[in-house]
Amino acid sequence: QVQLVESGGGSVRAGDSLRLSCAASGRASVIDAMAWFRQAPEKEREFVAATKWSSGKTYYAHSVRGRFTISRGSAENTVHLQMNSLNAEDTAIYYCAAGDHVDSYDYWGQGTQVTVSS
Repeated sequence: QVQLVESGGGSVRAGDSLRLSCAASGRASVIDAMAWFRQAPEKEREFVAATKWSSGKTYYAHSVRGRFTISRGSAENTVHLQMNSLNAEDTAIYYCAAGDHVDSYDYWGQGTQVTVSS
């Protein structure tokens, strides 16, 4: 099993920045991809960004490309999501996910709330 713990959410104003972090523990050796998803009120969960450990490649949703950056942390099995130029549409619960492929995630965190006021 792999446990994921997110941190860094909060309430900010439009145009501000936030940095989310996710730390994986347990059988983290099975992980080759980590990602962020988000779910806004009354909306489906959507993909935000992902990174593949073995290749270093990153992937972004069109809505966040150029504003958000996913990166591997200096601590083992951690990932960050730097979010700049936030707007109200970014308000959601953000979930960290991990798996062995960027198209498949077996492990999920509990989520961290991000609220952006205009």
